[in-house]
Amino acid sequence: SSMMRLVPLGLDLLFVLIFSALGRMSHGESPLGVFVTAWPFLVACLVAWVIIAALGDMGTGWRAGVVSWLVTWLGGIAVRLMSGTSAAVAFVLVAGGVLALFLLGWRTCWTLIKRRRAAQA
Repeated sequence: SSMMRLVPLGLDLLFVLIFSALGRMSHGESPLGVFVTAWPFLVACLVAWVIIAALGDMGTGWRAGVVSWLVTWLGGIAVRLMSGTSAAVAFVLVAGGVLALFLLGWRTCWTLIKRRRAAQA
């Protein structure tokens, strides 16, 4: 059901916000302006979720993670550039790495917990 997708969608959006806040803080900027940095990636993440839903995916597995990561990362960079904000190569690479860690990382934990519960049942 679509309600089941709200948790993974919420986690993806939360991790995009955390990524943006950490990035701002690492550059000595206020984390309060997180939406200035985050909005292109939040828009791209929502586009990723349209694709995930169209695939009939629940959003917690590896396929959804790769779709979420690639579309959020590359789409976020594209939206940033289209909105007139620069994207240095170092930023593009760091964004890709951190978003992979976050968006694939929580799914890896989710899968391991699910497997452990299934084994205990």
